[in-house]
Amino acid sequence: MKITRKRFLQLSGLSLIAVAAKRMVRVMAASTSAPESTKTVRWGMAIDLEKCRLDQGCDGCIKACHSAHNVPQFADRAHEVKWIWKQPFEDVFPFAETEYTREAHANQPVLLLCDHCDDPPCVDVCPVEATWRTDTGVVTVDFHRCIGCRYCMAACPYGSRSFNWQDPRPAIPAVNPDFPTRTKGVVEKCNFCEERLAKNLAPLCVEACPEKALIFGDLEQKDSEIRNVLRSRFSVQRKPELGTGPSVYYLT
Repeated sequence: MKITRKRFLQLSGLSLIAVAAKRMVRVMAASTSAPESTKTVRWGMAIDLEKCRLDQGCDGCIKACHSAHNVPQFADRAHEVKWIWKQPFEDVFPFAETEYTREAHANQPVLLLCDHCDDPPCVDVCPVEATWRTDTGVVTVDFHRCIGCRYCMAACPYGSRSFNWQDPRPAIPAVNPDFPTRTKGVVEKCNFCEERLAKNLAPLCVEACPEKALIFGDLEQKDSEIRNVLRSRFSVQRKPELGTGPSVYYLT
């Protein structure tokens, strides 16, 4: 059938109206749909000192962490690399001692790791942005971007970072192919098992602890296990007076 110019213009006008109407429907649907979730997550950990001391020789959490993350085991302590380790209570909390706390905690081991601060000084001083705080509160490191200046180590008040003074790969007992190895001249530290969090799994140290002394969870979730524990138990942080906002709490 032959279409006249008048008929063509009529059909074109109807098509334009239909397209405009379709767009209007989309806009209206978008404006009336439910807003996107604004839920935030901030990971934190609580360590029960009493439970952790039930077996002072236990190092299951340390072994699990270091094995999974290819942490080298150097014979020379001067080259030690550690993601999670233990130190005596009096070294960790020197200003929290009285004669009575010394009696109760003398030489008792305290589990240490990166505190994943809310305001991490290590991030502020890195000249190449190789370390940063994620939206979930994890302070992480890009091993490939790190230039080994060690400014972050100097800025960290908790001694949570280690430097590879020599090639770490020959000192790894058994390489885990699922996690990257590092090179000489790179800084590394605990990452709260960020690779496991992405899969909705708890950090390995939490999973490996036979006494269940480590509680991990979302500090922003009011009914989370860690929030319930922190509400019901007295806890302390490392050097809170510095204003870094550690996300690791110690239950006493």
